[in-house]
Amino acid sequence: MTFETTTRRLRLRRPTEADRDFHSAVHSDPRVYAHAPHVIGTPETNKVFFDDILAHWDEDGFGYWVAEDKTSGMPLGWVGVKGAGGDHGDFLNLYYRFVPEAHGKGLAKEAGRAAVAMATQWHADRPVRALVKEHNTASVRTALASGLARTDTTVTLRDDLPDEPPSLLFEAPRVGRVDALDQATREEVLDLWSRVTDAGGAVGFLPGASREAIAAALAAHEEQMAAGDAFAGALREPAGTLVGWGWWVRVPNPLLHHGRWLYRLMVDPDRQGRGYGLVLMAGLHRLAREDGVELLQLGVRSGSGVSAFYAQCGYVEVGRIPGAIRVAEGDDRDDVTMARRVDGQPLRPHGGG
Repeated sequence: MTFETTTRRLRLRRPTEADRDFHSAVHSDPRVYAHAPHVIGTPETNKVFFDDILAHWDEDGFGYWVAEDKTSGMPLGWVGVKGAGGDHGDFLNLYYRFVPEAHGKGLAKEAGRAAVAMATQWHADRPVRALVKEHNTASVRTALASGLARTDTTVTLRDDLPDEPPSLLFEAPRVGRVDALDQATREEVLDLWSRVTDAGGAVGFLPGASREAIAAALAAHEEQMAAGDAFAGALREPAGTLVGWGWWVRVPNPLLHHGRWLYRLMVDPDRQGRGYGLVLMAGLHRLAREDGVELLQLGVRSGSGVSAFYAQCGYVEVGRIPGAIRVAEGDDRDDVTMARRVDGQPLRPHGGG
């Protein structure tokens, strides 16, 4: 697996020796360190830092990327996750440093989300965290927008000044597999499902649906789970709050058992805009891969605005039935089917080479 990727505007690639000067330029620029001028890079520290980046790639196969403009190829910054340790355990540190000319454009958020999603899908054995000073409000916003949640933990860093406040610890939510629901989890899912429905989410009901109707749909999914035809992925913040959910369902036809259908993907409306959807999808992809699944499919209704999100997660449209979904009298929507391979390779039609 080559852990390189693209976002809407960026190419995120593995660094090489040829990137040493760019690394030094970014980490020696005082404008980049306006909130912590005492840790600006020197020739010696930059060398050690860059050598460590290359070594991490050699040893672990992933790490901090060079972020390039996807159109021009111009390098704009450094972003990614890399193993870290210390008093707060083994974790993956989310890192982002961009040239000043790239600030204020949302590029660090865009790249940070890709890094958190990659780590969630492929390196879930360690939590993703970021250590940020509270007065660095831009960095705090980037950590939150990248899909991390603020915790109650603070950390004193080795290079902190004597009177400097500790750093805040942010951590990504984590996705766990669920094969059966206890009563507490059942109530959590019903609460989440109701909030998403009332916020207009396309999860099987229109706003105002009763809790009883949603509970009946949940019971049907539980029957699938009990029969071994479905399992769920639960997205929980570090404090344990359930903030996302989705099911992988196997259809009865044994010829299709190498695939799964995604149902009822939902993220807490209060967490919208923070990258949680990408984290949830990445975790669901990991769970499907661990279950031996090869092909993933899902259905969306046109006009819901979610097709672009699923395309960002690697799905492509493979079918459409115009007007198949009647939202209301005079409001018919298309039933759109999208699919992707679990391994991320292109879909290839039979006989198509």
